[in-house]
Amino acid sequence: MRMSKKGTQFLIAGIALVSMLLLSSRLTFAVTDENPDVTRLLTEAKEKAAVLSQDADQMEAFTRSNVSWESHATMLEDIKQHINDLGRVTEKLQSERNSASPWQQQAIDRMLPLMRELASNTTAAINHLREHQTQPNTGSYPEYLKTNAETAHKLSDMIASFVEYRETRAKLAQLEQKLEIARR
Repeated sequence: MRMSKKGTQFLIAGIALVSMLLLSSRLTFAVTDENPDVTRLLTEAKEKAAVLSQDADQMEAFTRSNVSWESHATMLEDIKQHINDLGRVTEKLQSERNSASPWQQQAIDRMLPLMRELASNTTAAINHLREHQTQPNTGSYPEYLKTNAETAHKLSDMIASFVEYRETRAKLAQLEQKLEIARR
């Protein structure tokens, strides 16, 4: 059976319309399938990681100045507290992981090794400072602090990128919805 040229055009237009509707509904679903609790926790983690990153920079700068070991100890305690605060958010994220969207799961999974590295280096720096109070900037101590600053930056940038990704997806969904409304 042969179809007329006009019938073929209608068939192609129909297929194109169905394809656009399916694509539009899939993209809208992609934003609505995310877990709002995870989104909120990632935003909280972003803020905490930014503070941690700033403090890690300041701590690393201590290795290039002549501040007292007490100043080192105070700053390390602040960093330890920031890591613990961020660790509590990470624990909440892990408990929500199974109900998170794939991109949210990926964000959670990428945070864990960086958090472990920060905790490990901070513990090593604290132990070094306890043993070498009179000479805090000796041995591996400056390297621990440099690595912490780099890792804190990676963590902060990574979380911020995931939060930005989520915001961009939401904007895209809004634009698609506007265009869908305009087409009717």
